[in-house]
Amino acid sequence: MTELLHIRFLDILDIVLFGLLLYYLYKLLKGTAAINIFAGIAIIYLIWKVTQWARMQLLSEVLGKFLGLGVIALLIVFQQEIRQFLLMLGSKKITPSGMFQDWGLFSRTSHKQTNVEALVNAAKNLSIRQMGALILIKRNQNLDFLKNTGDKMDITVNEPIVESIFYKNSPLHDGAIVVEGDKITATRVVLPISPEIKLPKEYGLRHLAAVSITKNTDALALVVSEETGKISYIRNGRFVPYKDYDDLVRKIKRDLGQWDGR
Repeated sequence: MTELLHIRFLDILDIVLFGLLLYYLYKLLKGTAAINIFAGIAIIYLIWKVTQWARMQLLSEVLGKFLGLGVIALLIVFQQEIRQFLLMLGSKKITPSGMFQDWGLFSRTSHKQTNVEALVNAAKNLSIRQMGALILIKRNQNLDFLKNTGDKMDITVNEPIVESIFYKNSPLHDGAIVVEGDKITATRVVLPISPEIKLPKEYGLRHLAAVSITKNTDALALVVSEETGKISYIRNGRFVPYKDYDDLVRKIKRDLGQWDGR
């Protein structure tokens, strides 16, 4: 009985880390079809452990073989989610407050904060005139492979500049712009589109490109629809709802680590 009650600190740490692992896996998979597959695999695993405990050798062996072979299938089915999870681990650290902050090793190339208000106000003005726009905001992952597809720039972010870039007669309005810190570092950027991503018909190529790139990198995207004028905020391949423009600014700042909570 005393052996059962003897719990080491490492046992508690083991449980806490396992719980954190499940929590962040759930956050990545929530709202996707993959969550149902993950739940099914978890149920099979629990049944396998029960059959082992009950010494049901035949069923235990069959389920064990199935789970063993299923590792390869998991890597294929969850490749996007695994990429996002590893990206999150590689670019973040846990602080004493429990919040995720950037590792110095992977910190942004610019230490200056992004002028989120200017980006959102420019998007709002473009929305009123129904001028399409695609703004990609760098977080931690290097985006040089995208910048090389367009024209490299070094322009301080402000409303008039962003609006003029996406003006219909501007030679720079096609493609996306890349924002790093307080600078626009590339224009006319061509974003790769993942063929497996399908969106409702009301969304165009800009939205498809934004979903694709934010699903495969940790960048954030602001999209202004040329047809409806609606502004979409996309993170981790998902549309992020917001109440108003102030709420949109808060959400972007929070995702960039610039929000102080006031």
